[in-house]
Amino acid sequence: MTFIRDPLWNNIRVDPVAQKLLDTAVVQRLRYVRQLGLAHLVYPGATHSRFEHALGAYHLARRTLHYLREAGALEGIAPDEPAVVAAAALLHDVGHHPFSHALEEIGVPHHETVSGPLVTGGEVGGILREAIAPDAGARVHALIRGASASPLQGLISGSLDLDKMDYLKRDALMCGVPYGEIDEDRLMHAMVVVDDHATGRRRVGIRAKGLSALESLLFAKYQMYRNVYWHHAVRSATAMYKRLVEGALSSGALDAARLGGYTDEGLLHALDQSADSGARALLDALRRRRLYKRAFEAPAAELPVASLEWISEDRARTRTAERALATRLGVPASDVLLDFPAKTQMLGLDLPVLGKDGGVRLLTQAGMAGAIDLPKLSEELYRSARWLRVFTARRTTLERTALGGVLGVTI
Repeated sequence: MTFIRDPLWNNIRVDPVAQKLLDTAVVQRLRYVRQLGLAHLVYPGATHSRFEHALGAYHLARRTLHYLREAGALEGIAPDEPAVVAAAALLHDVGHHPFSHALEEIGVPHHETVSGPLVTGGEVGGILREAIAPDAGARVHALIRGASASPLQGLISGSLDLDKMDYLKRDALMCGVPYGEIDEDRLMHAMVVVDDHATGRRRVGIRAKGLSALESLLFAKYQMYRNVYWHHAVRSATAMYKRLVEGALSSGALDAARLGGYTDEGLLHALDQSADSGARALLDALRRRRLYKRAFEAPAAELPVASLEWISEDRARTRTAERALATRLGVPASDVLLDFPAKTQMLGLDLPVLGKDGGVRLLTQAGMAGAIDLPKLSEELYRSARWLRVFTARRTTLERTALGGVLGVTI
């Protein structure tokens, strides 16, 4: 075993297979992809990388597998499945584009799709085949996509996935905020593998006594979205970055299929090399932190959300709206950015709960009798964290009625 020092988990023990995977080019690239994209423009300490997060997720996977093994929960599971799960935790972000999830909001392939050839072929695929099993690469990718029939799928993608536990605590630590506190030890010890009678398969669930720790995960995620991930200045910088990349893709200066191979700075350099005068001015403003200002903002709780989802889904329609808003404000079209974060579930719930009596109940988005209404609470928190914003290059004010007129809704 090799030990790696980590600011969050202290010593991380790395087994020989993980050591080989860490030394591959696709994993080493993650050292140069920031975990939080452009959040360092608001929180200077947020320069930690996807590489650190991958190590943390791997560490939590090994710990959880150890607890499950001690409890006898891995009996009947393929002997090589824990190794596949640990590898999936380490490799789950290898397909990430530069600056985190931002580019997925403009329609480029999702990082889970991009990861396919990276984990099933090449250097990584060879290590997995030789060290674990001939089909290990395909099994790892299925876990990453949330499409595996493995009873342990929930550790990699699901209501309790270990990815969330690491990034929430790590992001809070590196940003210097007190919002990411999670009772992760309680959560991991409460995990079980149970029979899901609805599907007839075994899957990861949680003991009822761990539900309070699940609540801590929900509150931590809400606080981080509200204060860090969807902070207005972070969203402004992200909108500027998306406009730059979108323009480069439209002009042919960048190839969407190659985006997953760039580092953060490598992509900025490529944008700089191909930029026209307008794009170069926007890139310079981003690098100098001359961020676009808020001309309008309102929380989703006050809005007809269903009529506005197209803002994060239909880029052509959004660009048309931005041009119309620019005309209303009497500014160049390039000076207006419309932002509504892509819809996400604050806490997607599909989780077997093992009661003290040995019975298994399912906690879903519809809730569960006798438990706190986590789904309803999750939706309320989500609606208060998600904001519609209009950013402009120069400080101005956009009236609510004017915005509603352009968007075709009453704001």
